[in-house]
Amino acid sequence: MNEFTEKHHAWLAGRFYQELTKNHPDKAEAVFVMCTQRYAEQRGSRMALRALRDGRRLDFTTYREYGEWVNTETSRQEGCANSGETRAWSPDHVEKVYMCPWAAQFKEMGLEKCGTLYCRHIDKSIVRGFNPELVFEVPQSMHESGYCLQISRNAGFREGQSFTKHTEYLKGFDYHCAHCYKTFREIVTAVLGTAGEKTALDILEEFSETYGREMGEIILSLQHEDFNLI
Repeated sequence: MNEFTEKHHAWLAGRFYQELTKNHPDKAEAVFVMCTQRYAEQRGSRMALRALRDGRRLDFTTYREYGEWVNTETSRQEGCANSGETRAWSPDHVEKVYMCPWAAQFKEMGLEKCGTLYCRHIDKSIVRGFNPELVFEVPQSMHESGYCLQISRNAGFREGQSFTKHTEYLKGFDYHCAHCYKTFREIVTAVLGTAGEKTALDILEEFSETYGREMGEIILSLQHEDFNLI
């Protein structure tokens, strides 16, 4: 079995976007955005729960240290791991991102518009789930501008400050793909009823056909997980 990666994660989001825009164009964008936001808020909430348990403040430093993923070895070998540069440290932290595996996958699928929507909302919503008082902005993404611009307002980082993630809190992309699929499936089913449920089931079947039955079964086996909790 191949390694679950960021690109599998992006593939799932991209396929939901494609099916929504094809079959429900009047509400596709709003439903896709809600799926992305809800998924991301749940991730941010898990990060906050761990930080609070550890007695940490819910600020941008803690946010950076409690993230749940790092780039996979596969993405590094393919040359699409995250890369960028910091343009400012304080009071706002401003970062340019020139490459990421999600953008690479959306581009491969011809889904630049989906990528723009996803990137506009994903990190902002993770931050909101972590601490709604923090302000995170993504005024542009690499899909339409060549690079992604991410701004953490009033982060107040020190020049050259580094952040080390807690390895014990990292999750593999089997977990993240299962979470993405579950949240998108629940929301499209709630909004679209049996048509939404069928869409989700068809996407999982296509995932299994594309990447292997074992990987599809792993996603299915994690559907009873409560992704709101730690």
